[in-house]
Amino acid sequence: MLPKFSSRAFLAPMAGVSDPALRLQCKKMGAGLVVTEFTNIHSIVAKEKQFKENMKTIQEFIEFSEQERPLSVQLFGSDLLVLEKAAKIVEPFFDIIDYNMGCPAPHVTRQMAGGALLQEVNLTQQIFQTLVNAVKKPVTLKIRSGVTEASKFLFREIAEIAENEGIQMITLHPRTVSQGYSGNADWNMIKELKEISNMPIVGNGDIITPEDAKTMIDETGCDYVMIGRGAMGNPFLFEQINDYLKTGSYKEYSFTDRLDSFFDYLHLTNNYKIKFANIKTQAMRFTKGVHGGTKLRSKITFSKNIEELEKIMNNAYI
Repeated sequence: MLPKFSSRAFLAPMAGVSDPALRLQCKKMGAGLVVTEFTNIHSIVAKEKQFKENMKTIQEFIEFSEQERPLSVQLFGSDLLVLEKAAKIVEPFFDIIDYNMGCPAPHVTRQMAGGALLQEVNLTQQIFQTLVNAVKKPVTLKIRSGVTEASKFLFREIAEIAENEGIQMITLHPRTVSQGYSGNADWNMIKELKEISNMPIVGNGDIITPEDAKTMIDETGCDYVMIGRGAMGNPFLFEQINDYLKTGSYKEYSFTDRLDSFFDYLHLTNNYKIKFANIKTQAMRFTKGVHGGTKLRSKITFSKNIEELEKIMNNAYI
């Protein structure tokens, strides 16, 4: 059984972005579900071995906090034995096991993982069987529509197999693997998936404003929306979407609010092992689209440590 979600807006798993501090921030702002960055099943199995020897758990490797719940862990990799092991390792710590069949990055697709799996129907079926049989927690799936323009309807067959094998929810990003993040997401595909499925469908792709979220729900009938790039440096989006869906209006946030929000994020990073380079990138995202942002970002680029970064961000208050 899927857990109960507090809202219809979810935070997408983004490599190098959805770290535990940002996830917690988005959760506090009203995200109904947050998902870890996608994690290689081989790394999980290798790390577990290491941690066991030092009496530690996988939580050292995939960091999270209890306040993020319900929390989903996203796995990628197609070696069935390793997949089964990895799923069993992470199961005690997470509420949902999500499987990635959407990542378009060549270093992932080359190892027969992520979006490349969409064209491997038999292997996909075995993957779903393996996951569903390995764990008692709900298993969900994140997919793209297809691999190339010519195969952009692969999601239909994959969704049918997923439903037959006991997958409990699908997130569809309606772009092909070869599209990467270019062009527009074709929301009609989300509508089609909703029409042919009996399970909850999460729509993903090109949601930047609360209006976008409402339009996607109205046009496609999807049960939930997942926000990726739109939430970068803008955790307010979840609250705005929730308010807009309920009341038709929402609060606007100022640049000062965004700076405050960045310092909240910075404060939360103290609890985790987040690389400075990632924190710096988050700082840049919090200054996107604001007056004087370009100048500010070039200063951020040259900061060498947290102290310098704090100083630059403090000086940005007008």
